[in-house]
Amino acid sequence: MALTDRVLTRATLHRQLLTGRAPMGAVAAIGHLAGLQGQEPNSPYLALWARLRGFSRDELTGALHERSVVRGTLFRGTQHLVTGDDYAWMRPLIGGSLGGRFTRDLAAIGKDELAEAVREILAGRSLTRPQLRDALLERWPGTDRIAMAYAAQFLVALLHPPPSGVWNSGRAVPMVLAEEWLGRPLTTAPVADLVRRYLAAFGPATVKDVQAWSGLTRLSEVLPVMGLRTYAASDGRVLYDLPELDLPDADLPLPVRILPDFDQLMVSFADRRRVMDDDVRAKVCVGAVIAPTILVDGRVAAMWRLSGKRVFEVISLRHLPAGTRADIEAEATALLSFMDVEDGEVRFT
Repeated sequence: MALTDRVLTRATLHRQLLTGRAPMGAVAAIGHLAGLQGQEPNSPYLALWARLRGFSRDELTGALHERSVVRGTLFRGTQHLVTGDDYAWMRPLIGGSLGGRFTRDLAAIGKDELAEAVREILAGRSLTRPQLRDALLERWPGTDRIAMAYAAQFLVALLHPPPSGVWNSGRAVPMVLAEEWLGRPLTTAPVADLVRRYLAAFGPATVKDVQAWSGLTRLSEVLPVMGLRTYAASDGRVLYDLPELDLPDADLPLPVRILPDFDQLMVSFADRRRVMDDDVRAKVCVGAVIAPTILVDGRVAAMWRLSGKRVFEVISLRHLPAGTRADIEAEATALLSFMDVEDGEVRFT
C-alpha cells in the first residue's frame, strides 16, 4: 500500500500526541513516547506542555523525585528522560552502541577494568562528572581527561538524579549507579521490543529511521521478520508499522504546536522530510544544535526564542498566513504563561 507524505506526517504527529493535547499523565506520556530528549532541563517540560492537557511542571518534577521517571544517557549517547521501568531494559539493550570513540581513546586501560572502577567509586554515593573523572584520574594519571569523563558514563549505567533535569536546574550533573537509584537490577529484552516501542511513538518508519533514533545497527535483519505491516513511501522507501495501528485521515486538521530545542520529533528519523523540508532543516539543525520550532499544518514553519526574558520571538522560515499568525500568537501567549513570564510579548521577525 502506498502512503502519501500528508498521511505519513499526520500519522507521526498523532503518535507523538501533537494532533491534540492528550488527557494523559506525564509518566504515561513519557512511556508512550519511548522517552523524551533531555539535553536541556527545561526541554522535556515544554515538550510535555505541547502534548498534554492540563500538564503542570510539578507533575514532571515530582516524577523525577519519585524515580518513576529518570534522566540518563541513552539513545545516540544523548540525555533522555524515560520511565524507570523502561530504563531498566532499554539501557542494557543499547549500551554496546555507546561511547565508541571515548572508549577507544582509553584502550590501554580496558573497558572491564574501567567499568569496575566506576562502580567501586560510585557505590553508595553521588558524584558530579568532574568529581568522578578526577577520582578515576588518580588511578590512571595522565589519561585523556575528556575521554575519561565520558567513557565512564557510557560504559556503566548511570543516572542523573534531581536536581539534575528539574525545571531551571543548573549545569552541575550528579551521577549515581542506575541499579542503586532504581532499587533493582537491570534486565534484558529482545531488540524487537525496542522496535515496537519506536513504531508506536514514531511510525511508520524505515529501518534507517529506527537505527537513527536508537543508535543500533543491522536492524535490516530484524524488522523484516517481525510480522510488521509495510507501506511504500512516496519515494519508494519501505515503511514498517505495527499491524494493530491505524492511520489517520489525510484531512485530519493539525493545530499549531510550539516545540522546544532538541525535541525528538526533529531528531528521531534518518529522513526528516516528513516534518520539514531540506532547506528548513539546514536552519533548524546546525551541528549538534536543534533549534526550538513551530509546527504549522504538521511541518516546521518557524523557529522561536525567548529574547530579553519576556519577548517570544517568532523567526519565520516560510510564509505565514494571517490566520496562522494569530494561532501562533495565542499558543505562544499560553506558553509564556506556562513559563511564568509576566507581561510577555509575541513578536514576528
